[in-house]
Amino acid sequence: MAEEDLQITNRLVIPGWELWFTACRSGGPGGQHANKANTAVTLHWSVDDSSVLNKDQKKRLRKRLKRNVTDEGVLQVSAADTRSQHRNRKIARERMARQVKKGIKKKKRRIKTKPTRASKRRRLKQKRHRSRIKKLRKSPTRDDW
Repeated sequence: MAEEDLQITNRLVIPGWELWFTACRSGGPGGQHANKANTAVTLHWSVDDSSVLNKDQKKRLRKRLKRNVTDEGVLQVSAADTRSQHRNRKIARERMARQVKKGIKKKKRRIKTKPTRASKRRRLKQKRHRSRIKKLRKSPTRDDW
């Protein structure tokens, strides 16, 4: 694995040549340094043109990360946390790895189960209890005298 490659999982590594950075001026505190240094970083990766993902993974990523994926299929992750471009690049790489790992993971299908007899009893007991509490809140009627 080369230094610039991005490790997502044990099997999935995004080659460094598929990633590119852009830098711009960061907002917030920092005085004159922030006004003239390009410290905010955006990491770009073309999901559609990637050589490491299959069709299903690309589709899943585009669907789950649609907020961060452009119409051209480029995933963008920004970082402007620190006043150092080097540290922001590192943060952006970590964020992208986290998002891609979460985005390509298959969700487990839920297996439908029936409620147990005990859980049904507990639910009905709780309903009766709440009903009694609400009845006691009401003001008495003439029939109750």
